[in-house]
Amino acid sequence: MIAQNKKARHDYHIMDTYECGLVLTGTEVKSLRQGRASLVDGFVQIDAHEAWLHNVHVPEYSQGTWTNHTARRKRKLLLHRAEIDKLESKSQETGHTIVPLALYFKDGRAKVEIALARGKKEYDKRQTLREKQDRRETDRAVSAVRRRQRA
Repeated sequence: MIAQNKKARHDYHIMDTYECGLVLTGTEVKSLRQGRASLVDGFVQIDAHEAWLHNVHVPEYSQGTWTNHTARRKRKLLLHRAEIDKLESKSQETGHTIVPLALYFKDGRAKVEIALARGKKEYDKRQTLREKQDRRETDRAVSAVRRRQRA
């Protein structure tokens, strides 16, 4: 795992996820192998039946020369035509967007997990945090009871 976008899971309802490849230059791959990237402001846009990843920060490779890449350039995503068409039609609906969730290597190739998502309202975010806190408290209580039973 190179990078995760935890903020996206907090800010959006994730409806559907896709794994897709990335078209990268050599220095970008080397920089990613060092484990440095940020997906925070990233989003996917579909132009002319091609999916493009925007605003993902892959820092310049430190040993790179004049062939080094731009840190926030747009990168082409590799998806099947049917997936692109589905994403394009769904993302044009009101309130839907496509966001990157994770960036990782799989069998030596860089992959990005993208999601079709719908923005959460403020009260939805509070509800999610409340549920997370409740789950944590119940887990603590259950583990405390189990510890007492062992003793």
